[in-house]
Parts: sequence; C-alpha cells; structure tokens
Amino acid sequence: MIDRREEKEERKMKLKVYADRMSQPSRAILIFCKVNGIDFEEIHIELSKRQQLSPEFQAINPFKKVPAIVDGRFNLFESHAILIYIASAFPGVADHWYPADVSRKAKIHAVLDWHHLNLRRGAAGFVLNTVLAPLLGLPLNKEAAAEAEKVLTSSLSTIENIWLKGDGQYLLGGFRPSIADLSLVCEIMQLQLLDEKEHDRILDPHKKVQTWIASTRNATKPHFDEVHNVLYKLKLRLSLKQSSQADGERKSGIKGPIISKM
Repeated sequence: MIDRREEKEERKMKLKVYADRMSQPSRAILIFCKVNGIDFEEIHIELSKRQQLSPEFQAINPFKKVPAIVDGRFNLFESHAILIYIASAFPGVADHWYPADVSRKAKIHAVLDWHHLNLRRGAAGFVLNTVLAPLLGLPLNKEAAAEAEKVLTSSLSTIENIWLKGDGQYLLGGFRPSIADLSLVCEIMQLQLLDEKEHDRILDPHKKVQTWIASTRNATKPHFDEVHNVLYKLKLRLSLKQSSQADGERKSGIKGPIISKM
C-alpha cells in the first residue's frame, strides 16, 4: 500500500506530457494544459527521428505513439482519454471543457468516438498522401489520397450539419469550447500544410466550420498559435520549396527550345 503522505508527494510531482507538436492530438493536449494553467513538463518525442520506438518510451506507451502522460506513478495514452483525465483530475479546469452534467458529458464522448473513425481518418490520410509522405521517405499514394478526401469531405459536412447544430458557436450547440472542440480543430489545422488552392478547395464550402475553427482558436489564444507555430513554419518551408521548384521548371521550359535549335 502507498501511504497517504506518498500520495500527496506524487500529486506534487509535475505532470509529464510526452508529445511531438507535429502530432495533432499532442497539440490539443498541450494547448489544453496551457489554457487551464496546469503545471506540466513537455517532453519532446521526435517522431521523424523515431524516438517513439525507444524502449524507454515503449515502457510508457506500448503502442509507441504520442501523446502520452505520466502523472506520478500513473501513466496514460490515447489523446481523448488523456484530455478526459486531465479535465477531471486537475483543479481549476472550467466546467465547459468537460461538464459535470452526465448527459452533456456523454455527448462529448459521442463526438470524440466519431472523430477517430471519421475526421481523423480523412484529414490525416489526405495530408499524408498529398504533402507529408515525401518528408517521411514514403511514396505519394493518389488512390489513398482520393479515398481520404471523400472521408474528409463527408466529415466536414457532418460537423457542419450535425455536430454544429444549435444556438452556440461550438460543437453540440455550446457557447464555450469543450475538449471535443479542441481535439477536432487541432485535427483540421493540419490542412494548413496544403497549398493555398487545395486548402481553400477543401474548406471553402464549409463556412460554418471555418467560423467554428476561428472561434476555438480565439478562445485559446495565445497558446493555440504558439503550439501550432511548428505547423506554420513547416508550411512556410513547403511554400518556399514549391516556389523554388516552379521557378526551376519555368527556367527549364525557357532553355529547352533554345537547346533544341542548336
């Protein structure tokens, strides 16, 4: 048995959050902790260097994925479970994030369950197979991208027509954001990595979704932008690379005819 003094000492220990800010679920947890003034230590697990495969991290999460947390002797993985735990276990978290009301809480669970099988599958699959694959040393898969786009488009319509129904500007008609709003918006934010034309093609038909994203971002400033800064920097790098490639292609196009006449 752990003595009560030991329990108190454990509770005094700082929460450890194992995350990579390139991970959508990691960003949601980091923003949530910052917005709610939770004292935590961010431990960077760099996915591009496969640090999640280390034996040390595997001891925390046997599935070898981020995010994960350690709170004293307790460790937990799966982002939605982590959000629920932190909202429930730490004092000072406003009720709108994860309400005490059982029926409201159950509806938030419904959104989170839906998210993993729909929005996450569509958004992650589309961005991977249109932008990220080459950066990870993987080939682009046009068929997978087309299939993911169908799921993504359907998911955005579902958010607009079902989850955003009601008087409030947030999911389930809420007037203030919940953990579901933060989780889903962080998922959609990865679309920032698309070129501007593609980004607008996907999101422009969903005006209500765009307003909701802006509302969630504003409600969690400045932490939302600070945590997403890694995404904005990568977007800039990708844009510069595309511009450089386009310039190279234009120059090649000019030189081609001259060479052929020689």
